[in-house]
Amino acid sequence: MELGLGGRRAIVTGASKGLGAAIAEELVAEGVAVAICARHGDELERAAEGLRQRGGQVFARVADVTRAKDVVGFVAEAAEQLGGVDILVNNAGRAHPGSFASLRDEDWQADLDVKLFSQIRCARAALPHLRRSPGAVILNINAVYGRQPDPTFFATTVDRAACLAFSKALAMEVAREGVRVNSVNIGFVLTPQWRTVHRLRAPDLTEAAFLEQMAAAEVPMGRFGEPAEVAGVVAFLASPRASYITGASVDVAGGMGRYV
Repeated sequence: MELGLGGRRAIVTGASKGLGAAIAEELVAEGVAVAICARHGDELERAAEGLRQRGGQVFARVADVTRAKDVVGFVAEAAEQLGGVDILVNNAGRAHPGSFASLRDEDWQADLDVKLFSQIRCARAALPHLRRSPGAVILNINAVYGRQPDPTFFATTVDRAACLAFSKALAMEVAREGVRVNSVNIGFVLTPQWRTVHRLRAPDLTEAAFLEQMAAAEVPMGRFGEPAEVAGVVAFLASPRASYITGASVDVAGGMGRYV
């Protein structure tokens, strides 16, 4: 399927590895110029060089999406370097497993900052540029736990529910300005974040055994997803082929999500 993304310009946050890197790669393969950010410069530069080797036009800058100043500077420079912004992919986030009893105020604040407030900050900074695009799109990477509460991922469950509400409300507000906003909700996808979950929840098991056990218990398809499987859906939703889709919440989760 020809997606018609050639010549578009995208920002992808948290793109030095894992899901963000896969999304950036997919967009570059479709002819999109990308601006990527992450907190660690060495990882970011390796990711940027890999994208350039694939023929992509790439701008990379170290930025922490929990810091408003970093976000404003990154988005402004990205728009200048790329000549505008058509697509914003809010991907930055990290796992913070824990029960209600174990989570401290600092844990809650950190999780809200990296999930909900990063989306708010990036959308606020990008919208003036997106409004000048004939095909503007914001895609927020969220989680099925935002709709299916799981107390073993207590902070994620609560904060991703807020992210889903943010996505829907923003979609309604900016629809008449020609900006589409959608949420892509992942389940168990193979990213480096699962190393943290493994270490905290089952250090006695090998990583492979832990992932197999988790998938067998939670995922109807019985396996973890690959980042590329999510990236393909993101590319479609960013494209003109999805031009009448906004305010949607799309699960890419192997059947996870016990809701209608």
